[in-house]
Amino acid sequence: MLRLSTPDYKRFVQADTFDITYGGGEANVAAALCNYGLNGTFVTKVPNNPIGQSAINHLRRYGVDTQYIARGGERLGIYFLETGASMRASQVVYDRAGASIANVDASEFDFDKIFDGAAWFHTTGITPALSDKAAALTEAALKAAKAKGITTSIGHRSMVNCGNAIIGKTSYVMKNHIKPFRNTL
Repeated sequence: MLRLSTPDYKRFVQADTFDITYGGGEANVAAALCNYGLNGTFVTKVPNNPIGQSAINHLRRYGVDTQYIARGGERLGIYFLETGASMRASQVVYDRAGASIANVDASEFDFDKIFDGAAWFHTTGITPALSDKAAALTEAALKAAKAKGITTSIGHRSMVNCGNAIIGKTSYVMKNHIKPFRNTL
């Protein structure tokens, strides 16, 4: 995802510019693993344009393996961050409608190859909530990980700043797509 954050602890309404970086729950986990000297691979779909390439290049700076990132779709998901100051909490606004990962097809990924030699698979609860296709992708990835005996984890904290519509859809998706894999978590 593309993160646009206000500089100098400004509020959204005070900012004339945004600082940019790339991240998101899964990408941050992969980068953190690499920072600890472990192998981290990021699997997603980004648009085949300079913004998508910038996101990939950003991850590569941290040593993240990006060879399984699919290309296509219209846009990269965006989130806006207003960094909190003193007693004021941070605010996040998501803009993920129409993002490449929302229009993904599970057949774009060879999970047998992706999970070859992997020990752990991490995803977030918000990813399957983006669309039925993203939910099917998450389900396919979890099934493939289970078949290879890979430990899985799902970060659900990322949903805290999402609207009720996303949280409701995520709960539905988790119940219908992830619950059958509870024993692998």
